[in-house]
Amino acid sequence: MGNREDLLAGARRCLMEKGYSGTTARDIATAAGTSLASIGYHFRSTKALLNAALVDAMEEWGKEIERTLAAGPALGGTPAQRFEATWTRIIESFARLRPLWAIQFELIAQMDRLPELREAFATANRQAKLGLAALFENLDPAADPRKAMAVGAFYQALLGGMAAQWLVDPDEAPSAADLAEALRTIAPGLAAQ
Repeated sequence: MGNREDLLAGARRCLMEKGYSGTTARDIATAAGTSLASIGYHFRSTKALLNAALVDAMEEWGKEIERTLAAGPALGGTPAQRFEATWTRIIESFARLRPLWAIQFELIAQMDRLPELREAFATANRQAKLGLAALFENLDPAADPRKAMAVGAFYQALLGGMAAQWLVDPDEAPSAADLAEALRTIAPGLAAQ
């Protein structure tokens, strides 16, 4: 690897260990085994380097979630069984991906102070909604984009809410069985309207 790649790798390690706002240029240079000047040479600023490392990390996170969902059982079983099996895998992934989830919540809280990341997050959000609709419900966004976006937004809200609960108190966060039971409780009332 060259200095640029070393800096990106060092910044990613620092993001995972210290978070976005807790990482300094010196932390990154030390983790990368490079000089402080190399940050300016390759990225112009520490913030630009952190942003590039964050985008890389988020892409990896998206691929990990996709692998997690794709690694499940074949489409056998009832929809409720598939739902519960999928959410079991997602909840298990929270431990592996805890630093990435924590960084996302940290950055969402600071989004007004990080306008350069807002559009990157907004674009990723739109893509995630469509991807989640396809992964969870096998919806083709081209066939019905509005429906795919709405279903994807539902799963994204559920995913973010579950991650928040898990980050705060993993022992008390709902299980996949709890989620399935809650949906069975809510769904009949919605269908009756």
